[in-house]
Amino acid sequence: MAGDASPELAATIDSLIRDVPDFPKPGVVFKDISLLLDDHAAFTAVVQALADAGRDDSGATVVDKVVGMEARGFILAAPVALALGVGFVPVRKPGKLPRATYAVSYALEYGEETLEMHADALAPGERVLLVDDVLATGGTAAATAELVTKGGGTAHALSVLLELSFLDGRAALDGLPLTALRTI
Repeated sequence: MAGDASPELAATIDSLIRDVPDFPKPGVVFKDISLLLDDHAAFTAVVQALADAGRDDSGATVVDKVVGMEARGFILAAPVALALGVGFVPVRKPGKLPRATYAVSYALEYGEETLEMHADALAPGERVLLVDDVLATGGTAAATAELVTKGGGTAHALSVLLELSFLDGRAALDGLPLTALRTI
């Protein structure tokens, strides 16, 4: 696995992520991050590395919000927002947010999915760091970037724990800068 993590963090990530074959359906290899989340030092290091995509070269925060995608993206994005000293915005599946929302639908290889974000979650011009656990085909990330734009914000970058390069998710990002701590 290659990626943007330091060699030490890369080795830690590799040792704490388990492959679970045929989950949630036959032919899929699920990346189980439970051991990583259970290791305080590793989880802290991952959060800091993901947050670096929201900082400039001097270490100053350059984003106003962090957006996390349902569901494992929440686990990573909320502490990234805390590390950056900014707010967290959840992007959810339909019917999970209680107020007016923006929605974006996108194609999957086996159907369609829709994501929603509260219509008042972003102020005009806010810079947003998108955070998720895995970049696969890029559909979720691209839809989330579109939601940020609909909400008046600007997608600054995408930061993920794992990139599954064989699925070419980067192609869907339309030039959005990507930090992937590990690339498979």
